[in-house]
Amino acid sequence: MTLSSGASRGSNLLAIHRYFAQNSLPVTIACAVFTNPDSPAIGKCHQLDISTELISVKDMSNFENRILELIHSRNISLVALCGFMRKLSKWFLNEAGIPVLNIHPALLPAYGGKGMYGMNVHQAVFAAGEAVSGASVHIVNAQYDRGPVISQKVVDISLCKCAEDIADLILKIEHQIYAPAIYEALNKA
Repeated sequence: MTLSSGASRGSNLLAIHRYFAQNSLPVTIACAVFTNPDSPAIGKCHQLDISTELISVKDMSNFENRILELIHSRNISLVALCGFMRKLSKWFLNEAGIPVLNIHPALLPAYGGKGMYGMNVHQAVFAAGEAVSGASVHIVNAQYDRGPVISQKVVDISLCKCAEDIADLILKIEHQIYAPAIYEALNKA
């Protein structure tokens, strides 16, 4: 299952789907959950026959309960956050009982970066003059962006001329590492 915000273009979600299909892996995206009907990725999911659900995050308790219902009714094995920008509660993470993964488009402090995140992460990395950036796939825990890292790729960004160059490079890195990390996590579950 994937969770995406209303603004999601679905690039990570679609990269995950493409990876599973191209490698003929026995994994399917059982459901793509969106928080807003205006997400451009919803139409792409329909074209690929990926089931979608629309669930508002105005009431996070209701949202989490509905996600738990989907996890149990569809026998979901893993939740991958794909542009989902809300914090999931400790209660939800405990009740889900399955891995919840997120991809973080900057290196966490323990792995060589300043741990910058949010909507302007690439601008912050560029402004800080960082020589490297990358992406970290981590298990979501109660501290959200401090869960154990299960995959990471570091890239030299010293030749990037602007934040947009960094963003383009990191998105390619995200597409390369997220789906294999999901597959690895599923095989360990």
